Formats: sequence, C-alpha cells, structure tokens
Amino acid sequence: MGKYKRLLSNTAILGAGTFLSKVLVLLLMPFYTGILTTAEFGTADLIAQTANLLIPLAAVGICDGIFRFTLDASADSAEDRKRILSTGMVILLGGSAVIGGLLPILGMFPTLRESVWLIALYVICANFHSAFANYVRALGKTVLFAVQGIVNTGLTILLNILFLIVFDMGSTGYVLSVVVADFTVTAVLFFAAKLWRDISFRRVRRQTAKDMLKFSIPYIPTTVMWLITSVSDRYIVTAFCGEAENGLYAAAYKLPTLLSLVSGVFVEAWHFSTVKEATDGEKADFFSTVYLNFMSVMFMGASVLIAGAKIFTSILLNESYYSSWEYVPVLVVATTFSTMVSFLGSVYFLKKKSTLSMLTAMSGAVINVILNFVMIPDHGAMGAAIATLISYLAVYVIRAYDTANYLRFRRHSVRLGINTAVLLGQAWVMIGAFRYWQIVQIGCLGFLLILNGKEIFRTGFRLLKTFLRKKSKKCEKI
Repeated sequence: MGKYKRLLSNTAILGAGTFLSKVLVLLLMPFYTGILTTAEFGTADLIAQTANLLIPLAAVGICDGIFRFTLDASADSAEDRKRILSTGMVILLGGSAVIGGLLPILGMFPTLRESVWLIALYVICANFHSAFANYVRALGKTVLFAVQGIVNTGLTILLNILFLIVFDMGSTGYVLSVVVADFTVTAVLFFAAKLWRDISFRRVRRQTAKDMLKFSIPYIPTTVMWLITSVSDRYIVTAFCGEAENGLYAAAYKLPTLLSLVSGVFVEAWHFSTVKEATDGEKADFFSTVYLNFMSVMFMGASVLIAGAKIFTSILLNESYYSSWEYVPVLVVATTFSTMVSFLGSVYFLKKKSTLSMLTAMSGAVINVILNFVMIPDHGAMGAAIATLISYLAVYVIRAYDTANYLRFRRHSVRLGINTAVLLGQAWVMIGAFRYWQIVQIGCLGFLLILNGKEIFRTGFRLLKTFLRKKSKKCEKI
C-alpha cells in the first residue's frame, strides 16, 4: 500500500499548487466576464489558444522529454541530470528561434494581426516555465513545484486586475498577465532551485539529444492534435457564428475545466508513480486499482457539474453569459472522456510509446475537424460540443484497445458503460429541460455517487487499515 500512499501524497501536494490555484482563477470568471464583452473574451481566448497550438512546436516536445529522462536518471548521478537539462535547453532555444521566425505568418489573419508579438512572448515564456517546472518535479521537489504554481496564479490575478482595471487593456491585458506571470515564475525557479548549476553548454551531448528527441518529437503532433481536438471548434464557431458566440462557447468550457484540472494534477503525480513505484509484475494490479478509482472520481464530479450547470453558470459568469450553460452538459461528458483518454496515455508514457500516443491523438483530431465542419454550420456551438464529445469517445475506444497490447489491466467496462449511459441521460434531460428535470438530476446524481463512491470508500478503508497496522507494529517495537 506504500505506493498508493505516495501517489495520494504527491497528488495532494501537486493539487495545492495547481488545482487550488486554478480554481481561484475560475472563481474570478465573474470579474473577467463583467469587464470583457463576449467579443473581447472570444478574441482573448483565440489568442491564447493560438499560442497553445504553437507551444509544443517551439518546444519540440522537449519539456516532456526533460521530465521523462530525468526520472530515468540514476538518483545519485547528478551529472546525468545536468546533461539532460542542458541538452534540453539547447533544443528549446533552437525550436523557439525557428518558431519566432515563422510567427509573422499569423499577420495574415485579421483577428491576430496586432497580437503576433504577444503570441511570441506567450509561447517562449510558457515553454521555459514548463521546462524548469518539469525538471524540478522530476527531481522530486514537489513542494517547490506546488509553490511555484501558487505564485504563478497569484501573479496572474494581480496582473489581471492591473491590466484590466487600471490600464483598461482589454483582451491584450488578459493575455499579457499570463505572459508576465510565466516569465517571473521561470526566473523564480531558476534561482530557487539553483538551476544555473545544472545548465552548461559543455554538458550537451549529441546522443542525449537524439534519444530525447526520439521520445519527444512525437509529442509535438500529439499535443497539437489534442489542441486541435479541443480548440479547432473555436475557430470554426468564430467563422460561422461570430466572435460573440465563440465567447459564450469559450466561457461554457470553463466549468468542465474543473475536471481537467483534477485529472491534470493526478496524472502529473501518476506519471511519476508509474515509473518509480511498482515493479513490472505489480503494474497491472496497480493500474487496475488506480484506474477504477480515477474513473469513479471523474464520473461523480461530472454528474455534479451537469446537475448544477445552471446554478454554477449563474454564479461564475456575468449575466450576459448565462445562456452558455446550454453547452455545459455536453462539454462535461466530453471532458470526462478526455480525462479517461489521458489516463490511458500513461501506458504510452510508461512504455515510451510516444508515436502511438501521437497516432491515437491524430485520429481524434481528424474526427473532430470533420464533424465540426459538418455540424457547426447547422447547429452552431452545440454542434461543436457534440463533435468534441464524439471525437473523445472514439479516441478512448481506440486507446483502450491498443494499450492492452502493452499492459493488460482491468478496464471495468461494465462500470464504464453504466456511468456513461447515466451521464448521457443526465445531459439530455438537462438540455431538454423536461418536466421534473430537477428530480431526474438528483436521482442520477445519487445513483452515480452510490455506484462509484463505494469503490473509493473501499480503497480508503484498505489504506487506513494498512496505516493503522504499521503504526501498531511500530508501537509494539517501542
């Protein structure tokens, strides 16, 4: 049970630095939507999502490589870790220079023409922040990693207030606050972790670069494909329905983001555990137990968000954004499956099968783009939400089948099927506003809480028994 305890401990520490801080940003949505019009919010979201598409290209996927290869480095081999970071920095500098030279092409798009400089800063600062944060996390300095996340969020909020209220910079100020916060926290990590001691051009090795790039390069299209799956609809909604409709759709996405945040925090800790904790013989049982509990938490959380879609939207968003709640139920189901897909991706991460991760992500992106062009013209933003859901469902099925070739663990298909059917029913009833929909929502929520909650309780009880047994043995020795 030690590995489960350490997984929970790492998740809690990372959660303090990531989840809680991101939730704080979400709670400030009434502030953002009260100051920015739906068109301005849509423009800011488009700038940020464009930068996010370019981030993995500029990084050449090396941020994931730094984390994965540092994990493999011998605990007592400081020289290996320094070689990995130094090589990663050179690759990152080269990738940033190439992308920087290509960015003026974005000037062809009217919406982005005046924001090319902002996108460039966003990409560069985000990548160096990610590289340093991943290195610190791989070293096991989870507290420092958590603290930098809190500092980053605090700075972003303060700068938002400064740029939006004091300087009235609109969508530019909204994005610029993220850029300045990333730059500041990158500097903090550099000095707090004394990273200058680990970076030297003399340590760069061609073979290390080849090995890291072989692992990392497939993560470029992988990340881009996931971003296409999640944001291509923003561009198409803007083209067919206008910036205001995209602003509503982007705002609706904020509520399902809670699931992504929980999943993201957990997967960060889980990747560490998959490599470091269980032996090869234990991994199947380890994956099976953790997968069941992960699925239980995701579906219970999704049920809560769907049942409370109208309430949460009225609390978190300005009145002019209230109609965006209609997209929330479908986007919540879609996000739930995106988290399940991320969990299955940890099998590829463990086995260093990054090419397969890329190919499965590509399938989702292709399905999503095709469905967006088919559904958005007739159904608007709701068509985009449905297209996103179908694409994530398809990738889950593909990954569930493919990952079984590399690690066989129980997928609990019956439990997944029941959870999915109830969640889809909840979404349908919520959007249709049928008579007595409130009673149906409460019934579905209660059913899923009982169905999934008992698994979490059992796991927690086993952990508690093991902990008490160890404590008892220690007391007997004393």
